[in-house]
Amino acid sequence: MLSFGIIIFAVNKAIDYYSFITIEKQMMEKADLSELSFREVLAQHRSSSGEPQTKEIVRLALEKLKASGKEVRIYDSSKQLLGLAVDGIIINDGKPHIFEKNIEKALSGSYAYTVTDDYLLYFATPIQNQFYENAYVYEFVEDISYFYAIMDQIRYVLFVGAGGFIVLITLASLWIARNTTKPIKVLLGAAQSFSRQEFKRVHLNRKDELGMLADGLDSMGQQLHNYIQYQKQFVSNVSHELKTPLAAIRGFSQYLYEGENENEELQKIYAHLLQESDRLTRLINELLLLSRFDKTGSSELEVEKTEMNALIQQAATNMESKAKEKKIRITVKQVEEDPMDEGLTKVYASVNPMLMSHAIANLLDNAIKYSGSHSQINVEMEHTSSEVVVKISDQGIGIAGDELERVQERFYRAKNASTANGSGLGLSICKEIVERFNGYIDIESELGQGTTITIVLPRA
Repeated sequence: MLSFGIIIFAVNKAIDYYSFITIEKQMMEKADLSELSFREVLAQHRSSSGEPQTKEIVRLALEKLKASGKEVRIYDSSKQLLGLAVDGIIINDGKPHIFEKNIEKALSGSYAYTVTDDYLLYFATPIQNQFYENAYVYEFVEDISYFYAIMDQIRYVLFVGAGGFIVLITLASLWIARNTTKPIKVLLGAAQSFSRQEFKRVHLNRKDELGMLADGLDSMGQQLHNYIQYQKQFVSNVSHELKTPLAAIRGFSQYLYEGENENEELQKIYAHLLQESDRLTRLINELLLLSRFDKTGSSELEVEKTEMNALIQQAATNMESKAKEKKIRITVKQVEEDPMDEGLTKVYASVNPMLMSHAIANLLDNAIKYSGSHSQINVEMEHTSSEVVVKISDQGIGIAGDELERVQERFYRAKNASTANGSGLGLSICKEIVERFNGYIDIESELGQGTTITIVLPRA
């Protein structure tokens, strides 16, 4: 506001200055014409004698110049008022207000003027005699209130126009910004959706470069969608086709392993075949589960209000036997029960109990696989009025910071994950399950220090 006030003040001063230059020039031209008239009177009445001739000169000059201003005055070289005319009438005994500095400056040979508060302009100019001496001062008074009225109108028009121009520029800028940034936001949103494999149609009703970019992005999205769907369908078909022969392989491997009691080397080979058959069976089951997610919408999953304390405890109990094989202890910290406030101690979420148990069991299985013996896995549940938070922390090998974003991708395995068998599908399956129930997974890890995986679900 202060800077705007300074600008207005500066503009006002500039208007006053440059406008007054114009009126000053007009007054000078008027003074020059009056001086010529006065000098004509002097030329007609040149005399070496003094006073009587001077009075006659003043009288004749006033008669000739009395209509040239609101007031007309003539002074001598000693600053004495010799003659006065007001509104075209000669006044003999008038005593007007005199600006002596104007008279002094005029006698020195320069124009001089003063503007009073009531917008009267007193303009004085020197008159030379035949000896080129400043013998007289001619002064006229002009009412320039009209000039200030015009300046006020100019200011009004200028500031109203400037205000209108600012409003117009603002509206134009908003229109340009809206028509430029809105399609850019649409394109940015589409690109972000594509990064989440959400391929929505992109269309802008424009024929410029942004419209062409939208059409290109839309075409790319459709191609990516078709490619990914084809890839998922291919994986699903292959998984289904492999399931039957793999079951046969596992059955024959089991038969050979149980039937071989003499050759230990063969028994080891059959055991290895059986172990690999089980691993491939798990991989195919995981692929089929992902294929089910790809084909089934969230609304088609059976969802029920599930008490999360019990679900977590059951999942941990199911994994205890596997943890004991590596001498790993699983501790579960539940929300403490309060008989007086069952609504707070019984924490519910709208999930599919079987799938959510599978997700938690999968995370516990990963924690066991990538943790050393005699370590500990902590399972802790927290809650707020709107969220259920499940944290699973281990003391295992950890994940490098640059791989945290990628470990939830299908088939991706961390560089240090070779210490245990895995398909690279476990975390991606957990992510799919949690996201189907409007939740998300967050991973915090440090190499050699362990990993904490947090599941956040909306509270039912």
